[in-house]
Amino acid sequence: MAKQTKQVEKKQSALKSEIEKIQTTAKKTGKTIKKHGITSWLQHIAMILVNPKRYFSSIVADGSFEAPMIKAFIYGLIGGALVLLLQLLGGHAITMATVFAKFIVTPILAVVVLFLLSGLIMLISEITGGERDFEIAVKGLGSVFFMYPAILCLNTLAFNCTSLWIISALVDGYVLFLIYNIVVYCMKGKILNTQIVIGSMSLFMIAIYMTDHRMTWFLIKNAGAALACLIH
Repeated sequence: MAKQTKQVEKKQSALKSEIEKIQTTAKKTGKTIKKHGITSWLQHIAMILVNPKRYFSSIVADGSFEAPMIKAFIYGLIGGALVLLLQLLGGHAITMATVFAKFIVTPILAVVVLFLLSGLIMLISEITGGERDFEIAVKGLGSVFFMYPAILCLNTLAFNCTSLWIISALVDGYVLFLIYNIVVYCMKGKILNTQIVIGSMSLFMIAIYMTDHRMTWFLIKNAGAALACLIH
C-alpha cells in the first residue's frame, strides 16, 4: 500500500512539474508576443537602418534551427492573412484555393525562401572570405523575417505597372541591403569583397529591370499589376 502511495505521489509530482513547465512556456510566449509588437517592429527597423553592425553582430549560433523556421512560418502566415484581407477589401473574388494558398502555401514558401536565401548568403560569405556557417546565415536572415508580411502587402498594394515597378525596386534593394549586412556582420565577410559582390548583384538587378525580363519577376509578385504592364 505504501509503495502504491509513493508511486501516486511520484506521478503527481511529475504532473505538477509538467504543468509548471507549460505555464513557464506560456509566460515566455506571452512575453515574446508583446516583445514583437508594433513598437518592437519599428525599433527593429530603426536599429537595422541606423546601426546594422550592432544588430547583426549580436547573432550567435546555438545549434538550433527551430526558432528561425517557426518565425518564418508565422510571419508567412501573417503575411498570407494580410494579403487575403487586402484582396477582400479590394473586391477580389476569394475561393477555397485562394484561402489554401494564403494560409498553407504562403507560410511554407516563407520557410523555403528562408533556406534558399540563407544558402545564397553562405555562398556570398564564402566568396568574400567569411564564415561557412549555414546556421548563422539562417539565424541572421530569420532575425529580419518580420519584414516578410510587409513585403507581401506592398507587392499586393501595387495597382498598375508604375507602382509595381517602384515597389518591386525598393523591396529588392532593401533585401540586398539586408543580405550585405548579414554577410558582413553575421558571417564576417570582408567588407570590400562583399561590396563588390552586392554591387554586381545590384547591377544585374538593374539590367533585369531595364529589360522585358522584369515581367516574369513582376508576375510572381503581383500578377494583376504585371498584366497591366503588358496591356499598356
